[in-house]
Amino acid sequence: MQRLDGKTAIVTGGGGGIGGATCRRLASEGAQVAVFDVRLEAAEKVAAAVRESGGRAQAFACDITQRASVDASIAQVGSALGPIDVLVNNAGWDVFKPFTKTELSDWERLISVNLVGALHMHHAVLPGMVERRRGRIVNVSSDAARVGSSGEAVYAACKGGLVSFSKTLAREHARHGITVNVVCPGPTDTALFADFKNAASNPEKLMQAFERSIPLGRIGQPDDLPGAIAFFASDDAAFVTGQVLSVSGGLTMAG
Repeated sequence: MQRLDGKTAIVTGGGGGIGGATCRRLASEGAQVAVFDVRLEAAEKVAAAVRESGGRAQAFACDITQRASVDASIAQVGSALGPIDVLVNNAGWDVFKPFTKTELSDWERLISVNLVGALHMHHAVLPGMVERRRGRIVNVSSDAARVGSSGEAVYAACKGGLVSFSKTLAREHARHGITVNVVCPGPTDTALFADFKNAASNPEKLMQAFERSIPLGRIGQPDDLPGAIAFFASDDAAFVTGQVLSVSGGLTMAG
């Protein structure tokens, strides 16, 4: 018996590094996974890899910043895979600039993807979970939300808002048997991090600085995150809600 047998899980940003790794892990634990991504081709690639490994997954094109797209995709999941048991809000986007160098268009996209998109997903999925009186929600925030991060002011604000939002929903929906928890990655070797690194004047020096600052001595990998996400998504965490866990090699140590 696997921890997520018979469960249907949605993973937003499922076509990316952490999202793809999470899809593979949840499927390996028995879940049937709805891979949500604005890039359908990327989602289909992950879903195909899951199926090739013996798991169950289906790709869905979804722009989480648009409520109509979210509602349509949720309806498709319901028809194809059944009621949603697990929601992993993983999709994110960042721009690396000092705050005074950012523009309104940067703020709007950052807030739309990193905060409003998650609000859309919760608002669409929670009523069904409430009706069934069960559900697991795992929100992927960032250590930038806990300690700040130079060049990521608006991103950190959005991710900090997601942490506070998660704790509030955990209180509101505990009586419905729904848990809401947060995983905060530290610097992780994803396409987004590669953009950040490559924009630096000396990428190699930047990497060395990160590695020195992380007690475990390396940058995180996408496969470092799914274990924590799968725990919160499972009944092993049935008595855990409103919690925030950093997966950052010790970069952030918060009690």
